[in-house]
Amino acid sequence: MVKRNLSQEIIVPENVGIKVERGKVWVNGPEGENSKKFNLGKLKIEKQGGKIIIAGNSSTRKEKRMINTITSHIRNMIKGIQEKFEYKLKICASHFPVTIEIKENKALIKNFLGEKTPRKCPIPKGAEVEINKDIITIKSVDKETAGQAAANFEITTKVRNRDRRVFQDGIFIISKVGKEM
Repeated sequence: MVKRNLSQEIIVPENVGIKVERGKVWVNGPEGENSKKFNLGKLKIEKQGGKIIIAGNSSTRKEKRMINTITSHIRNMIKGIQEKFEYKLKICASHFPVTIEIKENKALIKNFLGEKTPRKCPIPKGAEVEINKDIITIKSVDKETAGQAAANFEITTKVRNRDRRVFQDGIFIISKVGKEM
């Protein structure tokens, strides 16, 4: 097992402010702000000028993976602050017309498969949900929050105890961050 000194650098754009303190990183910019706490172990995160350096002395393979993961998270935080992450979902209803109503931190999905009681879909804090006819747009500065909100819609409208070949109704992700489905 070879141990070596490893580090990665992230160049911070000029319109983004970053603060690092005891494993917690705060990022703020034109679209808002975001923060995340990292479990560092033996690793160190430092801000030097216009760069963030994630480093570890005598790092193992596990610590190398942690450095890469933390670097990706911070890059996503910076990207989200500059331009919000966006997910698009499509409402597919062949049997019964579905309506969606947003109340505080929940979405009520009414008349799904003709059900009398509306299905409740939790919307995570920090996610903006916009409904335009049969397209739902979810935006957030945090990639994980936007993805979780989109996944909640898909999970809430999952068809159970019916033939999926006949009942193809549901809410499905049609585009993710940078990917068309």
